[in-house]
Amino acid sequence: MTHTLTAPCSYQEDIKKSRFAAYAAPVATIDDAMRFFAERSDPEATHNCWAYRIGQEYRFNDDGEPGGTAGRPILQAIEGQDMDRVAVLVVRWYGGIKLGAGGLVRAYGGCAANCLRLGERTEIVDLATVRCACGFAELALLKSRLAQAGAAIQQEDFNEDGVALCFCAPRAVLADLEVTVANITRGRSAWEVLS
Repeated sequence: MTHTLTAPCSYQEDIKKSRFAAYAAPVATIDDAMRFFAERSDPEATHNCWAYRIGQEYRFNDDGEPGGTAGRPILQAIEGQDMDRVAVLVVRWYGGIKLGAGGLVRAYGGCAANCLRLGERTEIVDLATVRCACGFAELALLKSRLAQAGAAIQQEDFNEDGVALCFCAPRAVLADLEVTVANITRGRSAWEVLS
């Protein structure tokens, strides 16, 4: 079960005189993630390291820290908590004490993980877009059944034969919903899964 954040969150921690501040937010696109990093990065900080995961797309940046000691641990924190559609930025202000590679991995990954733990989550539901049709007399019952199944109607097009509906529904309920719609419309629904 994959989750995303419902709202941005943050976490701050001092480790051996270095200050680490993590910022996380839900994002829908790579542009959203890059905009979030640009808005939250501190030019006065020593390092602004980040990672995001959006479906199969992911990327991370160490921003001058030794390779693999900052961005990758942040990404691993995202994946370790089964998160998706999330961007995490960890800002470091160097305090004069070197942490070593292992210390950096623990600091960046731990700070990102703590930030994500504090955030409110919501389950990501895999939605499908479907088009179907019904007669005028069947519309009220069909809308009621769609709502009970968790579907959201996106568009209604009325014509002389009835109504063509376009809606989004959880992919997990599509098979049962198709049977329900076929029963209501007596097989005339012209059911089509668009995506």
